[in-house]
Amino acid sequence: MERKNRFYFAGVAAIFGVMLAVGLRTTLHPEGRDTRDIWELRADLTKEQKLEQRLLEELESYEETLRRYRREHEAGGATELEATVAKLREEAGLTEVRGSGLVLTIAPLSAAGYVGPAVATVSPELLQRLVNELNKYGAKEIAIDGERLTNRTAIRDVNGATKVGSRSVRLPVEVRAIADDADKLYSGLAVSPIRDDFAVENLELSISKPQPLVVIPPAASRPDVKYMETANGGKEEK
Repeated sequence: MERKNRFYFAGVAAIFGVMLAVGLRTTLHPEGRDTRDIWELRADLTKEQKLEQRLLEELESYEETLRRYRREHEAGGATELEATVAKLREEAGLTEVRGSGLVLTIAPLSAAGYVGPAVATVSPELLQRLVNELNKYGAKEIAIDGERLTNRTAIRDVNGATKVGSRSVRLPVEVRAIADDADKLYSGLAVSPIRDDFAVENLELSISKPQPLVVIPPAASRPDVKYMETANGGKEEK
């Protein structure tokens, strides 16, 4: 019995020793899994915080870029609008134009021995024919006796007097024309029968050599816009 107890006591002591050894090992050498998880979490948190900071900085950079683009767009839009208005004014004939071109003069025929009736004016039909010839050979801008021609300018007879726009013309009449190629315009008029047409009506058409600078004034009359309405920018009214 005593021997049996000794065996029992030895077994319990062995089990207790093993448990104590395991406990000491666990205390002195804790498993690294939990510790690594904590450091990994801390590292991930630090990494996420850095990423968030970088994203915030990039977002601020993008917002500043967007604000700059908006400012530039607004400024550019104003500049573009001003350029468009200037171009429209030029196309409407509301600005002075300078360029190379010709100066033509219509005067009574001074041929030697001419004994015909005195001529005081030029007919609207003959003036319109001259304008057509000028356009045919490349004239971009035309003025008759200082009256700028636009698509609204009428050349007509009013009570026996020829009027260009609101201006009555009497001889001698000066016609100014500007062209991209003044030499071509001059050559075209030189072979045109237009001078013969003037001679038939006892008038002489003189054509200057191409000049480097011809000045044409702005149109005297302004466009009538009383029937125009403001556009709605493409939005349909409801």
